[in-house]
Amino acid sequence: MPTREQMVERGRYLVTIGSCNDCHTPFRMGPGGPEPDMTRLLSGHPEEVQVPPPPALSPEGWAWASTATKTAFVGPWGVSHAANLTPDQNAGLGIWDEARFFKTLRDGRHRGDGRPIQPPMPWPAIARTTDEDLKAVFAFLQSIPPIENHVPDYEGPPAEQ
Repeated sequence: MPTREQMVERGRYLVTIGSCNDCHTPFRMGPGGPEPDMTRLLSGHPEEVQVPPPPALSPEGWAWASTATKTAFVGPWGVSHAANLTPDQNAGLGIWDEARFFKTLRDGRHRGDGRPIQPPMPWPAIARTTDEDLKAVFAFLQSIPPIENHVPDYEGPPAEQ
């Protein structure tokens, strides 16, 4: 049985290769171009960043765009915001247990039993992750610094609002 430290390190590895930072860590402009702002590690879409409404559909039927922070996505499904994955008690996963984490990622439901998780979150692929790997990811997420960042709620397409 792996130690807690081994679980956290395995989780760190999985979060890194799974590209979780690409959406859940806000980007900022660095010396070489856009880069993840690691002071906001996995804190989701910054609550102070406003997102424009979904664009008109293209002639092909759909289009999508991202904010400069790479944490919010606009398309025909509406506006989705990357969640705060830090262990903050009010704005992140701090009050979650493993069961809720597993249910969310296995069923593709917000907070385990809410609305469907929206694009571009690849939950169907993550749903195939082994229990051991999901436990490791959860252990890592619980080990990082909590960041109080209240991510805006999902906004459905204009027809649904």
